[in-house]
Amino acid sequence: MYSNFMEHGIEYAKQAVKEDDTGNYSKAFQLYMNALEYFQAQLKYEKNQQIEKTIRERCLGYLKRAEEIRAVLDNGGSVPASNGDASVAAQPKSSPKPKDGGGKDKEDPEKAKLKAGLDSVIIREKPNVKWSDVAGLENAKLALQEAVILPVKFPQFFTGKRKPWRAFLLYGPPGTGKSYLAKAVATEADSTFFSVSSSDLVSKWMGESEKLVSNLFQMARDSAPSIIFVDEIDSLCGQRGEGNESEASRRIKTELLVQMQGVGSDDHKVLVLAATNTPYALDQAIRRRFDKRIYIPLPDLKARQHMFKQVHLGDTPHNLTESDFEKLAQKTEGFSGSDISVCVKDVLFEPVRKIQDAEYFMKSSDGMWVPCEPKQRGAVKTTLQELDAQDLASKVLLPPITRADFDKVLARQKPTVSKADLEVHERFTKEF
Repeated sequence: MYSNFMEHGIEYAKQAVKEDDTGNYSKAFQLYMNALEYFQAQLKYEKNQQIEKTIRERCLGYLKRAEEIRAVLDNGGSVPASNGDASVAAQPKSSPKPKDGGGKDKEDPEKAKLKAGLDSVIIREKPNVKWSDVAGLENAKLALQEAVILPVKFPQFFTGKRKPWRAFLLYGPPGTGKSYLAKAVATEADSTFFSVSSSDLVSKWMGESEKLVSNLFQMARDSAPSIIFVDEIDSLCGQRGEGNESEASRRIKTELLVQMQGVGSDDHKVLVLAATNTPYALDQAIRRRFDKRIYIPLPDLKARQHMFKQVHLGDTPHNLTESDFEKLAQKTEGFSGSDISVCVKDVLFEPVRKIQDAEYFMKSSDGMWVPCEPKQRGAVKTTLQELDAQDLASKVLLPPITRADFDKVLARQKPTVSKADLEVHERFTKEF
């Protein structure tokens, strides 16, 4: 459950910065406080020291800005401008700008604003995802290890003309684990992970989007070694010259091309990872910047078996055998990792449904109530609601998951990736 605290905190912080920037300070204050609650909840469970440090620094910035807003709102005055700290809200347009003083090392206010906007949406962390957590995809993992792990552990191998890869494109059908694989790369490489979506880099203000791109790469260089992961890059870098392409879109692509060329030719130790479900939609120039392109296919039989048993079902009580897991993997040919995840989530609710629909219960040897058939010895005609009314709900035991539960769910679930989709990706693999 706590894995969602960070996501909620970042989302509230993003909204707070937006409201702060537009001058809606009352709402911004409440959003800052909501963000702080979620970040504090994350800190209770966070075990990664680097992530914990990042969260604490971010909390201090948000708390300081929230206190500034509250102090002035309580007195009925105007809210002062943000102090330019990249971890707090950007300077609101409606607030008076501070006069130039004699301070040293002052950062350009516009640059500080852009960095603040990026800071609220970028997840800079070391994800706790290991290679062993990624089922299958052995070829992709080997290629990424060659590009990321070896240069860090054995830099003496990469001298002269032999330089490590600096831009990877992960492409394949949706739900195959491209984003998950990117997180595993960041964990194993011990690098700062900048995870940003295309929408985070698009601004309605003229000229601001390309500055966001430039600042993103600069922040990555400052935190090197680092990895920039751009999900759904096709929505940001579609084919140039299309009728619906705007001037702003062309400029973003141009800036991204320039920055990626810079990353590839210097020694900033910045790796660019991008993922797409529609590789043909990418602009040709952008595609060429990715010197390594890796196809992430649907999981094979062994990977599907591992997903059912280890990744998604885990330690949930069940009575399935190794043979059952193998048969489930065989029945789910053509399923993506996401399809299997949805399937198991549905199966996990089957014991709850049995409890809700049960009309007969019996007491087990340890005094717990379990659903049973009417003719079973010790069967008592009652329902979950009646047991709850007698304060016995805590004594109701969920039955273990069975193979029949999986068969029931699989009978109504179909794979989401069509053969036509697979053919497109296989054709792209042969061409590029």
